[in-house]
Amino acid sequence: MFHLPNLFTASNLICGVLAILTSLMGRIDIAPFFIFLGAIFDFLDGFLARKLNKMGELGKQLDSLADMVTFGVAPGIIMLVILIFSISPYTINESESFSTHINFLITNWKNAIFYNIPNSFDNNLKFVPFFALFIPFISMFRLAKFNIDTRQSESFIGLNTPTNTIFFMTFPLFLSNNLLNSEYFDKFDILFKLEILIPIIGIMSMLLISEIPMFSLKFKSFSWKENKMKYLFLITCSLLIVFLLVLSIPIIVILYVILSIIENKSKIKKHEI
Repeated sequence: MFHLPNLFTASNLICGVLAILTSLMGRIDIAPFFIFLGAIFDFLDGFLARKLNKMGELGKQLDSLADMVTFGVAPGIIMLVILIFSISPYTINESESFSTHINFLITNWKNAIFYNIPNSFDNNLKFVPFFALFIPFISMFRLAKFNIDTRQSESFIGLNTPTNTIFFMTFPLFLSNNLLNSEYFDKFDILFKLEILIPIIGIMSMLLISEIPMFSLKFKSFSWKENKMKYLFLITCSLLIVFLLVLSIPIIVILYVILSIIENKSKIKKHEI
């Protein structure tokens, strides 16, 4: 039960819990890094299980339970905080730290929702942040479907939860890196408008349970011939990260979806021939 791959799976879960705790403390500048660390553990547990011949039903179930926390609940909570920021009428004082600002917004929103303490939140909007819980709601169905879908042994049908979660990390990372730089932040503040965030949450969540085939980045071997698409994708991702930094994340995820669709269509054409 407590062999190495399962311990890596448990480490993934702990990272998810830490991401939730830090985001609720207003440290959404730190929370994404726990998500990324969890994604590394998620990749390594499967890799080690295959290499050590420790594949089993227990590991499969543990993996889904850990993923539900790190790539289901955690991104939902983080985006809840982002939506609180989006509906907040509070203006940041540039002399205070980023985390102090976000912690104030969370506390103020909590008081408005649960205690009805006099506040400046619009009553028509203060419940909007709960829409972020659509992410864990759909993620639960995605993970359960994955466990029983025999078509997804080597690739994915629909967007996988780690990729979906990494996409959403664009928002806390960009916010924490640029909020105090008002001149730069104002160029991209449209990303934090409700009319943009709500559709994005809805569309990305529905991609989880879509029937779109997606290629997997799991390597059975490291040969170029068998993994050409994967290597090209990873090289492109590296270049995008170097030049665009945080803004490369949504581009990479969109590219992943597009390449998956192209690869699937090429396979269909070959099969027809």
